[in-house]
Amino acid sequence: MRTRRLPGRHRRAEDHQATYGEVLAIGEFRALWYGQGLSLLGDQLAQVALAVLVYDRTGSPLATAAVYALTYLPSIAGGPLLAGLADRFARRGVMLACDLLRAVLVAVMALPGMPFPVLCALVFLVVLLGAPFSAARAALLPEVLEGDRYVVGTALQNMTNQAVQMLGFAAGGAVIATLGPYRALALDAATFLGSALILVSGVRRRPSAAPEGERPSMWAMTREGARLVFGDKGLRTLVMFAWLCGFYVLPEGLAAPYAATLATDALPAPVVTGLLMAAMPTGTVLGAFLFSRFVSPSRRLRLMGWMAVLSCLPLAVSALRPPLVVVLAAWVLSGVGGAYQLAANAAFVQRVPAERRGQAFGLAQSGLMAAQGAGILVGGLAAERLGPELVVALAGVMGVTCAAALAMLWTESRTDGPRRVRASAPT
Repeated sequence: MRTRRLPGRHRRAEDHQATYGEVLAIGEFRALWYGQGLSLLGDQLAQVALAVLVYDRTGSPLATAAVYALTYLPSIAGGPLLAGLADRFARRGVMLACDLLRAVLVAVMALPGMPFPVLCALVFLVVLLGAPFSAARAALLPEVLEGDRYVVGTALQNMTNQAVQMLGFAAGGAVIATLGPYRALALDAATFLGSALILVSGVRRRPSAAPEGERPSMWAMTREGARLVFGDKGLRTLVMFAWLCGFYVLPEGLAAPYAATLATDALPAPVVTGLLMAAMPTGTVLGAFLFSRFVSPSRRLRLMGWMAVLSCLPLAVSALRPPLVVVLAAWVLSGVGGAYQLAANAAFVQRVPAERRGQAFGLAQSGLMAAQGAGILVGGLAAERLGPELVVALAGVMGVTCAAALAMLWTESRTDGPRRVRASAPT
């Protein structure tokens, strides 16, 4: 006779909160975590090394900025197309191939005397290969971490990424001053090899997510992925939540000119710039920890809209031209609100079929990069006329307006969300 599931037990399963200990006890997650952290640390060193190398060789701020811009363009242009590789082939194999290819390309970049056009082409290809790698990793993670473990694991990964980025940028100058830019690039190539070794030893093989005998073209997969993501109201709303970051990331792009308005003899502009750039990542780490550790899974979905509003609302205080301590507090609070992305990410995973996750994540990630790049670009242009304080405040107001609209859309489209959450929750 079939047993009937009791409502109380059902709710407990849905609201089961995983712990960091549970997540770290899973060997495959540790392998993905270690590999990502190692590779990201190398990337931060490489970004600083490239900036130093290009400026030393060309003496041109424009050339230096152009190389930095190349870190955005490939993900936007090629991400939606190449992300489908994560669904077409075995995901671990895609990640290994991308790591090995990037190791070779960065090793070539580390050769002294590399012509500047070739260096730019290599940078473009290295960043381009990050799109299928990230899509494969994002699609694989829900298979390694089930239920609320996925949210906790994502929070841990986000906190680690923020910490590694701050460490990499802070230590990058000292490392490059000691090793030189070419050796720093060689070290980055070694981190890709290290990541590949960790994946081979720590992540088990899985077959391709594509149905047996079905290998549609990359263009067909991109088209179907776009139809899936933007044809479903719930998925479309969740993607818009992700792209909302274009508003609250904008202040980081204006940190230097904003710091000039707050600098004093005791706190010169470079110091203030560093404090401002560290404020939002600090809030992001704090928010991710609190949101994943102390808020139940079902409550995260209900609070997502309010947290999205919180990610933008504190920025509006910049219109009053407050002192530095208030600005820092506002930016930290904005970073805390950005923890809503954890809930949006988890809900997105639960709504996308497993065999389509790579393409769906690739589309969302490409739009995310475009939103950040466009937001910073438009903000910089506007700040030349209006000043950084007013532009940050306007970004906050526009962000709050969009977040409120998305919160209402999410309330309407969430009707089948709890059913999907319950279906995937551990019992």
